[in-house]
Amino acid sequence: MDAIDRAIITELEREGRLTNVELAHRVGLTTGPCLRRVQRLEADGVIRGYRALIEPAAVGRSFEVLIDLTLDSQDAGTVERFERTLAQAEEVVELRRLFGTPDYFMRVAVADLAAYETFLSQYVMTIPGVRGVTSNFTMKNIKSAP
Repeated sequence: MDAIDRAIITELEREGRLTNVELAHRVGLTTGPCLRRVQRLEADGVIRGYRALIEPAAVGRSFEVLIDLTLDSQDAGTVERFERTLAQAEEVVELRRLFGTPDYFMRVAVADLAAYETFLSQYVMTIPGVRGVTSNFTMKNIKSAP
């Protein structure tokens, strides 16, 4: 990967819907070589895909909670069941297994506090093996990934 590939990646991270003509202009290439580089970056798995950034309030998901979760046990069955169950929940925006404590970090987006309470008590806390949940509410978002 060279400086031009990195420039392409930077521009696409900023604005994924750039036309090839505009992208080529921004990185100082003609359209043919630019398109070939983008296609190579996609084929190599460097560019994994493109997505739309949705306004959470517009789809009823403006209440976001950051959650630390701890399991009773780290046996394969408990871990697999827990991960599979939460990976399928549409409320879960992000789920990460961690080294150390807590065992997992989860980001949840729902309509409001009542919806979160329902999700937590009727879904998360019913998963076998969940020992502890700490909910964190954002006071101010200073910086986040696009």
